[in-house]
Amino acid sequence: MIPLSVLDLSVVTTGTRPAAALRNSIDLARHVDGLGYVRYWLAEHHNLASVASPAPDLMIGQIAAVTQNIRVGSGGVMLPNHAPLVVAERFKMLEALFPGRIDLGLGRAPGTDGATAYALRSRLDRREGDDFLERLHELTLWETRDFPAGHPYNNVVAMPDDSPLPPIWLLGSSDYSSELAAQVGMGFAFAHHFAMHDAIDAMTTYKKHFKPSGWRQTPHSILAVAVVAAETDAEAEKLASSMDLNRLRRDRGQFLPLPSVEEALAYPYTDAERASVMRNRSRLFVGSPATVMQKLQPMIAASQADELMVITAVYDHEARKKSYDLLADAFGLAKKAAA
Repeated sequence: MIPLSVLDLSVVTTGTRPAAALRNSIDLARHVDGLGYVRYWLAEHHNLASVASPAPDLMIGQIAAVTQNIRVGSGGVMLPNHAPLVVAERFKMLEALFPGRIDLGLGRAPGTDGATAYALRSRLDRREGDDFLERLHELTLWETRDFPAGHPYNNVVAMPDDSPLPPIWLLGSSDYSSELAAQVGMGFAFAHHFAMHDAIDAMTTYKKHFKPSGWRQTPHSILAVAVVAAETDAEAEKLASSMDLNRLRRDRGQFLPLPSVEEALAYPYTDAERASVMRNRSRLFVGSPATVMQKLQPMIAASQADELMVITAVYDHEARKKSYDLLADAFGLAKKAAA
């Protein structure tokens, strides 16, 4: 069975304030660490009422400190929001404190709206247009020290200098990131849970064109999917109703806290809204463990995914933990741990 990981947005609900959502993330990380999940990644979003954490590096340190085996990383750091040296320093520190357990996932989107992105970047040395490649190159140079002769950065050292950068992963929802990850020889994670691009195309392209590098000798692709699992299909459908309404609102630009099941079930959907919900359901796997596995397995096989990363954003925290329990059993994580 394919390894399982977790992507966490520290989701804020109408009944869970942001501070409590952050504590829930720490609780969930402890929980899945004991179940045999291999990674726990935190996202970076800004100015969203539905997401509590804008700083994955801070959460990584907190979670790594209270877990034992699971790798903890960013899913991801939005590189255009940060000076590459700052990213290098922070993740080298994390690697020094938790050696062999940190991942550095990088994204090229802002993770927010235009005004907030400007506020984040206005004091940085900004380039016009998309400067992700330039920033990625600089980030890697802080590790390789291959700055040109006479470059002023040759006199600058990213500390702690006795700890390497952790493994770098490129995140994407299009063919651009898959091709770039293959070209530079890094790991690749595809965001099926919100992507419009075909996951199978992006992930097989990555595998087909991967070039070994100093970062990785072999390709490794992660398929990130949204899953709601419960004991029965009916219970899972009820839990997923919160995500259905939340997604409908997001499509209208309303990034509100996740609504309760009761609010979602009472919402007076129009026919057009119901059609929109059904379209969005193509990116959401809902049901009992058997139903979810039946839906997931064809995509896992076709995409040649090496790992499945699951985001479960439901209203009730205990129901979220239960969903990860059921998936762990369905994928045989307990049996792996026992072996």
